[in-house]
Amino acid sequence: MGSWGTAIRDSDSFSDVYHDFFDKYNKGSKPDDISKEIISDYAELLNIEEEKNDFWFALALAQWETKSLDNNVFLTVENIIESGADLILWKTSGVTEKDLQKRKIALDKFLQKLKSNRPRPKTRVKTKVKTAIFMAGDCLTFKLKNGNYGGAVVIEADTDAQSGCNLIATTRLNQREKPVLDDFRNAEVLVKSFGGFWFEETQVYWHMPDFYYKLYPNLNELIGNLDTQFEYDNSNPDGRGYLFRPSITTGWDFSQDMDLQLEHELSQSKPTKKLYIKQLIKNGL
Repeated sequence: MGSWGTAIRDSDSFSDVYHDFFDKYNKGSKPDDISKEIISDYAELLNIEEEKNDFWFALALAQWETKSLDNNVFLTVENIIESGADLILWKTSGVTEKDLQKRKIALDKFLQKLKSNRPRPKTRVKTKVKTAIFMAGDCLTFKLKNGNYGGAVVIEADTDAQSGCNLIATTRLNQREKPVLDDFRNAEVLVKSFGGFWFEETQVYWHMPDFYYKLYPNLNELIGNLDTQFEYDNSNPDGRGYLFRPSITTGWDFSQDMDLQLEHELSQSKPTKKLYIKQLIKNGL
């Protein structure tokens, strides 16, 4: 589960859906039209048991804040909370009893909010110009749970003023010494197989800049820059013809999935699929 706290908003899936909704809303789209797009765009997320609840929570809150809460969406959220389905999911993930109680309180408060009448819809906010946080080729290091250094490489910097995303590949670097540029160049890209719902998926994500300076400014250290010839075709969001299929997130904690994968490999075999950074920075295909 990509959660960093017990609050309703504290997950990557919630942030992604909620942000996407209001990105469209602030550009003038009607809430009902946005909801249809969101459900279509995130259909794959709804098939992931650990992520789908956060999807419905985010959509419900966004609809409530825009006074467009659909009754079917509300009933879905009400059932998730009152049936205890979300708490069961949290319990099976191994959280403490204290965190489980905090989550229950958050869920109950959230349901009461959805039952209340919001006086007026949220005001649309003028879209701000966004700038990518890092340059293509930038190499970032961070600490893993085991105390070693991990790494990620920025494959692309989006120059679109409405997105400003960075395409970043998390690597399998896991070493005692701080990595140097050659370590990044020769590193394997992280391939995920943990949790029972990742099927050898490469960890190459578009990272949105929105919450970087607020939530993640001190997580990663810039080591240097690799020369890269990579240019991603933004008209090809599904990654057809590439060695990876990019996803999108507002999160910047690269260590999280690497830690989970390393833990998974203590009892399970390492994924057979391999992809190297040097393959991506050469031509990206």
